[in-house]
Amino acid sequence: MDKIYIEYNFTVQPNTTGTEILIAELGNAGFESFVETNEGVTAYIQEDEWNENILEDIFILNSSEFNISYDFKKVAQTNWNAEWEKNFNPIEVNNLVSVRAPFHENPNLQYDIVIEPKMSFGTGHHETTHMMIQHLIAIDVKGKKVLDMGCGTGILAIFAEMKGAAPIDAIDIDNWCYLNSLENVERNNCKHIAVYEGDAALLSNKQYDIIIANINRNILLTDMEVYTNCLSAGGILLLSGFYEEDIPIIDAEVTKYGLQMNKKIERNNWVAIKYLK
Repeated sequence: MDKIYIEYNFTVQPNTTGTEILIAELGNAGFESFVETNEGVTAYIQEDEWNENILEDIFILNSSEFNISYDFKKVAQTNWNAEWEKNFNPIEVNNLVSVRAPFHENPNLQYDIVIEPKMSFGTGHHETTHMMIQHLIAIDVKGKKVLDMGCGTGILAIFAEMKGAAPIDAIDIDNWCYLNSLENVERNNCKHIAVYEGDAALLSNKQYDIIIANINRNILLTDMEVYTNCLSAGGILLLSGFYEEDIPIIDAEVTKYGLQMNKKIERNNWVAIKYLK
């Protein structure tokens, strides 16, 4: 007998960061599958796990920073693989790096990252991931100790290892991201990445040469002191997950700890900034 699911269609503005936060919260509430759309995300939960108050504790729905609307309906069991294949497109960065699923043809670029697109979250389609890859292309990471904070699918950690970084820690607070990063690390034959489930509390007494943090603005601001304390002298801090207009507040917080802005990349009003310690 086919399972019955409840399908929620969310429209999210601003889209990218809002959708990532919403997916993480919905995952914690029991939603098991997600398909990102141009407007936001479609989320699925089994009818047996659903109740009419399922969204009551979803914090982002009441946040003044985002405008989110939704509707929902019952649907029969969905072929998730078909949905992922339909909605996941490969990308290329600077004609050097490809990010693709196993079912996509290999474009034979210098670096080929293969991930299982269980959610399109962190797949490089988002401007922020694309820009962070651009930063990493330009940085000599060989032999550097790297942290990928808020690693999502593990793409940036995987790319760092491909460029010669070691050892690498990849951390995400979301259980799905933790498990998917483990899967993608293995899929890409990485040997120097340790994946952890948790938050900045895991960084006590750690030191890194390069820290990558592609997270939303509020988390960056909250955890900035921890990141800068973990960064070695002469180290590099790469930040993204926020808009051009957020730069003054981010920059004020980072420079408070003695770092200086070195390079900025902008893409469709999203930014990724390189800081030096």
